[in-house]
Amino acid sequence: MSDLKNNDVNVEDNACGCGHDHDHDHDHHVHTLTLELENGEELVCPIIEIFEVEGKEYIALLHPEEEIAMLYGFVDDEDGSVELTEIKDDDEYDKIAEVFNTLVGAEDDEEEEA
Repeated sequence: MSDLKNNDVNVEDNACGCGHDHDHDHDHHVHTLTLELENGEELVCPIIEIFEVEGKEYIALLHPEEEIAMLYGFVDDEDGSVELTEIKDDDEYDKIAEVFNTLVGAEDDEEEEA
């Protein structure tokens, strides 16, 4: 079962992603999702993006140790619980990855312009 949690994170230097080109120290609010692995271990992953493709929602999570994006189908139930589904079809995964890369690329372009 996955549990959606909010964590405050202190970020130092200008790696905070706030778009400012200066040194500073301030809090950013980061949404995370805690994945429970098959071995019972929990993995707290920052949420990169929740996006829609062809009427279905997907979520991109940042693996905290490997710094890679993990893509899943995403359902946010009315009771506040979250359900992730594995994308098993290679064609669907390729399509979702392409949309995600386009979204992330557009955000990077906007940050560079700011």
